[in-house]
This record gives sequence, structure tokens and C-alpha cells, in this order.
Amino acid sequence: MNTLGIIGGTGLPGFDGLQLQRRETATTPWGTPSGPLLRGRIADRPVVFLARHGAPHTLAPHAVNYRANVWALREAGVREVIAINAVGGIGDEYPPGCLVIPDQLIDYTWGREHSYCGGAGRVLQHIDFTTPYSAALRERLLRAAPRAGLEVIDGAVYGVTQGPRLETAAEIDRMARDGCGIVGMTGMPEAALARELELDYACCAVVVNRAAGRGEDIHGELERWVESGMAAVRRLVQAVLAETVE
Repeated sequence: MNTLGIIGGTGLPGFDGLQLQRRETATTPWGTPSGPLLRGRIADRPVVFLARHGAPHTLAPHAVNYRANVWALREAGVREVIAINAVGGIGDEYPPGCLVIPDQLIDYTWGREHSYCGGAGRVLQHIDFTTPYSAALRERLLRAAPRAGLEVIDGAVYGVTQGPRLETAAEIDRMARDGCGIVGMTGMPEAALARELELDYACCAVVVNRAAGRGEDIHGELERWVESGMAAVRRLVQAVLAETVE
């Protein structure tokens, strides 16, 4: 039985319902991950949970050691990764509170260690990143949503910005012209690193606010929607795992 990896983002430093078996402190050729790997079971399925920003939430998006995180999950036996990301909604079709399973992304980040190539004896590889997310894992998320009593949006372009500051209204306007529907800070290089390690990777994005220039109270919306959005994420992941063991 495959072990599922869950990377928790803002608002999800742990996972209620995880029957914790042990905490593992990992070391990698790329440094130290964001925190311990929490190994346990959900719906009788083996799971490894990792808090992307650490617990407590201290690591800024540009300071996360994405290479160590993804490597540590692979070494822990993970072959599938569901990444949880809190995002802003650019288009009106992505209001606060909704769950989105993106199918594309645009990387606006810079200066991040974005590849395993060129270090620790790794050979150069040019991964095919035409479709950045695993189609099969995306489909499982979409299929599980009705069983969890949830509506999710199938498809969006996730624009990944550097952070930790929020974007300007002009930047969001540019991203909208580029075709982005949602905006966040942690989708890359995580997705590409998972592809380099041949892991199935999909994102469940929680819209917690309207992007700059699209709403009037970004921080107020964020505080209002993070908790309920992450509760919905937990239901969705549990439904995915329950389907796996049926």
C-alpha cells in the first residue's frame, strides 16, 4: 500500500484525524526539512505529514527548504503528495472559501533552489513539465469531493509569487492577463521538485481572500476563511484515503 505524503501550508500546521505513530527527524543532502515528518494513519491508510512553514508557522515562502522537504518525503517511502496551499482568488469564479484543484501554474518566483540537478551527484535532467500536476491524483481529489459533501473547482492556473509580501493591484492585473485564476507563494519549486523525483503530485488550493485590487479587506478575509477552508481540506483528504482502501 502506497504511503501518501501531505504537505500542509498556511492554516494547516497539523492534521486532525491523523493517528500519529511517530515523529521522524530527517536529514537530507539538501539540508534540513521544515520540521519533523509525522508518520501515522488516516482512514487506515499510511500517511506522512509535513508542515511546509514549520510548526509553529515561522518559515517565509522564499525561505522554505523545498528540496529538503520533497527529498525527505521520498526517502520516507512517499510516492504520492497532496500539497495544501492557501491562495488568493483573482477571478470572480474563485471566491473566498472555495477549494480549487489547479491544473496549471506560472512561476513568478526568483532565487529559490529549484532543482536537484548539479549537486549531490545528480545528473542533469530536463523534466517534462507540460502538465505540472499528476492527472491521476487530481482525478482522485475531484472524485472524492462529492463523497465528502464538498464542491471543488476543477482547474485553474496557479500564479506563484515570491512573497512574503502580498502583491500589488498592478501585479494581479498582469497575472490576470497571463491567465492566472489564483495566486499563492508556495506552489513552486515544490511541484517541479516532485516531478524530478518521479512523485505523483497534486495541489488542493484553498481560496482564503480576494487578490489585491479585487477586494477591500485582504487580511480580514484571510482570518475569516482559513479555518473553515482547512476543515474542508481535511474532509477531502480523508475521503480520498477512504476511497483508496474500499
